[in-house]
Amino acid sequence: MSAQSNPQVTKPEPARKIVWFKMDIRAYSMIAALVAIWVLFSFMSDAFLTPRNLSNLFLQMSVTAILAVGMVLVIVAGQIDLSVGSILGFTGGVAAILNVWHDWNTIPVIIATVLLGAVIGFVQGWWVAYRAVPAFIVTLGGMLIYRGLLLMVSNSQTVAPLDPSLRYVGQEYVTPLLGYVLAAVAIVFVIFNMLRKRSARRKYGFELAPFMIDTSKVVLTAMLIMVFVIVMNVYQGIPVPFIIVIVLALLFTFIAKNTVFGRQVYALGGNPEAARLSGINIKRRLLLVFVLNGTLAAIAGIIYTSRLNAGTTSAGEMMELDAIAACVIGGTSLMGGAGTIFGAVIGALVMGSLDNGMSIMNLPSYWQFIVKGSILILAVWVDIYSRQRKKHA
Repeated sequence: MSAQSNPQVTKPEPARKIVWFKMDIRAYSMIAALVAIWVLFSFMSDAFLTPRNLSNLFLQMSVTAILAVGMVLVIVAGQIDLSVGSILGFTGGVAAILNVWHDWNTIPVIIATVLLGAVIGFVQGWWVAYRAVPAFIVTLGGMLIYRGLLLMVSNSQTVAPLDPSLRYVGQEYVTPLLGYVLAAVAIVFVIFNMLRKRSARRKYGFELAPFMIDTSKVVLTAMLIMVFVIVMNVYQGIPVPFIIVIVLALLFTFIAKNTVFGRQVYALGGNPEAARLSGINIKRRLLLVFVLNGTLAAIAGIIYTSRLNAGTTSAGEMMELDAIAACVIGGTSLMGGAGTIFGAVIGALVMGSLDNGMSIMNLPSYWQFIVKGSILILAVWVDIYSRQRKKHA
């Protein structure tokens, strides 16, 4: 009997696509590039892969990483912020003035500075979202305004030294024992996250990767965490600023992936017209994105100032470009709608590694600008090329 005459005979279902082995090529390529940079500099200098230098590297890249975390949301939303370096300098200078000149304690200084960053973000977001002034113009103007305000409030002076408790935020390390405790907590979190994802995929009928594959990933991640902690403990322990980076990265990854706000921000950058038609309040989302970005810039300003033990008039200069470069290198598209917090942190680590390695080699400072600028252009070209390939595929 033919298939046409028997309604119970159906065509065989197409083979289900095995999706569990697919990897985020961009993320893995960034990690591979980072490893290649480390290997290259280790051949050029024996000092590069020492525990002391690696500790300094993670300490130094923390400020750029925090700026990049906020910048990811801005770029994903289809905007740009050229003022974060000046916001960092201004808020950091205000923190130093409150602590040194007005004898404020550390906690009130931190609260006031973070609130100042949020207010600055609100003002800029209001101009962009509710007055339709292009973000490029608003933040370019902000870059000049906040640099001028820093010079005004500090009387063009260096404000130092800070209270020891405020310096702790940017200079200190956690004890080795606490480092191992944090490593254990991180490993438990990785295991829990893997089980939660498998449970969610099973609940909604999605295909699961073999348990051994997920287990292998967890074991590899746990090994990397332990190696990192051991290496850091050989010197002085995990830098406090880097712990702040990890906490903020996890928090904003959750916001980006697991909240309605995060999904709407991606929708806004990917297709603004569709986002508007779907009922998303675009103005409020843009405003909140800039508030969060200003808040993170203020946190970065506190860490930068406390690491230097001073508020300086040159603080934050050109750091907006480092933050944007870290995002783009980490896979954030300047077209909007695509990017990850994890990728931005890896991009910041790449930028920091280049700065650190070239400094150890005593290369002239102009080479650092040339190399970082070239890498930024290359990263943008890769993004454009990959989008064109997807479009014509």
